[in-house]
Amino acid sequence: MSPAFNPTVTLAAGEASEHRTLIIILFSIFVLATLVITVWAGRQTKDAADFYAGGRQFTGFQNGLAVSGDYMSAASFLGIAGAIALFGYDGFLYSIGFLVAWLVALLLVAEPLRNSGRYTMGDVLAYRMRQRPVRTAAGTSTIVVSIFYLLAQMAGAGVLVSLLLGITSDGGKIGIVALVGVLMIVYVTIGGMKGTTWVQMVKAVLLIAGALLLTFLVLLKFNFNVSDLLGSAASNSGKGSAFLEPGLKYGATGTTKLDFISLGIALVLGTAGLPHILIRFYTVPTAKAARKSVIWAIGLIGAFYLMTLALGFGAAALIKPDEIIASNKAGNTAAPLLALHLGGVDSNWGAILLATISAVAFATILAVVAGLTLASSSSFAHDIYANVIKRGQATEKQEMSAARYATVGIGAVSILLGALARDLNVAGLVALAFAVAASANLPTILYSLFWKRFTTSGALWSIYGGLVTAVGLVLFSPVVSGKPTSMFPDVDFHWFPLENPGIISIPVGFLLGVLGTYLSKEEPDTGKYAELEVRSLTGTGAV
Repeated sequence: MSPAFNPTVTLAAGEASEHRTLIIILFSIFVLATLVITVWAGRQTKDAADFYAGGRQFTGFQNGLAVSGDYMSAASFLGIAGAIALFGYDGFLYSIGFLVAWLVALLLVAEPLRNSGRYTMGDVLAYRMRQRPVRTAAGTSTIVVSIFYLLAQMAGAGVLVSLLLGITSDGGKIGIVALVGVLMIVYVTIGGMKGTTWVQMVKAVLLIAGALLLTFLVLLKFNFNVSDLLGSAASNSGKGSAFLEPGLKYGATGTTKLDFISLGIALVLGTAGLPHILIRFYTVPTAKAARKSVIWAIGLIGAFYLMTLALGFGAAALIKPDEIIASNKAGNTAAPLLALHLGGVDSNWGAILLATISAVAFATILAVVAGLTLASSSSFAHDIYANVIKRGQATEKQEMSAARYATVGIGAVSILLGALARDLNVAGLVALAFAVAASANLPTILYSLFWKRFTTSGALWSIYGGLVTAVGLVLFSPVVSGKPTSMFPDVDFHWFPLENPGIISIPVGFLLGVLGTYLSKEEPDTGKYAELEVRSLTGTGAV
């Protein structure tokens, strides 16, 4: 069905045009409020510790709220709801993977990382290895992973605002992506970590409140009978009982089953290697606060992902799948369309709910892109500029200027790539970022913290090998070419059959770390490892 003749899309566009003033006012309020917070925080940013780590002044609860705000991205709100609405049970696997991943982060990474570093992942590696090569590798990996994650947020912003404002042209959608890019540059350059953290806290509260409201309205619609909700979703989907069973997306062939395993591995292991999540552990004053922040984050994120069940299956029950697809091929508009239907398609309440939920989703995107940009610009300035280019001789002022210039450059690259990725499912794009993080960052972090024999060569082999393998397989996968939903649908140069490279690239990253260590003639610095071990486990000497 063509979008031009699709009733839901036409109604959504009509409601948007009828109430465009309301929509613009709501969006403006959200954007202005976050800008005020950013400017306020920017005035309190005095030095590098403030810019990179928010002065390490946030409590465990505050950081947990900010972590959940950083983690519950456009992929969670838009992508997962769309995946469940179109693929039922298989779509909910994203929610499970994202949540379980936090156990890995809590048990293996959060406290040791907080104790071992100052501002970036490169600090941990450089503690016991040669500074310049490992910081260059860590900075490169951080920037690549962040850009992959940024693609998802840009794609989400494009489909969201274009739905609300009735923008159908590619030029208009690209303009929206550019607007998000400009805003994220402003947030990071002015507010630093303090501003970003407060924006993420506010956004987390808004997102959880919005999801809670939609969940309540969905359950109210079905008299709080979950069985009726699932039955209606299965019936309306056109797939029957298969909609509620495994295999609709990841079970048709051997390849899709492998894709499911690959996705699961990437989601579960990826969180502990995500740069924008890792740097959040540096914003608290103690290791105990780092543990508390992860526990709070698990509770908040767990509650939110349970609510994605209601969002996704509610959309499947109330909106025809071809109508969702016509609005956006990857299903990214399922949650806003659900809000419209719950409020009443022809009513003012429908328009208000659509505008409010979409404005919350837009605030979500702005907060997450700010966190991602801060992670990558911090890594460039602190690891590559200050410690590699300037060999540790840069002043704090020079370092912070480099971070701000890096923010502009990363923002420009993200706008360009986000324009190309505007029709891809945002949950799938985030899963790719998880795969790259788990392939390049996680092996090196774990080996550095827990393996005495690990050397600089092993770290370089692991980071660059995992990074090149993961990104290379993505470039030649159906995500980029060969399918109607690919980034370049009109060409086909893919030879890797899976949409997620994790099943290959993650073991390669771990294996190369071992090979690089044993094949090099370099002797590990056991004294430094002993110091790092004590520091990471006890906090003695931590910043």
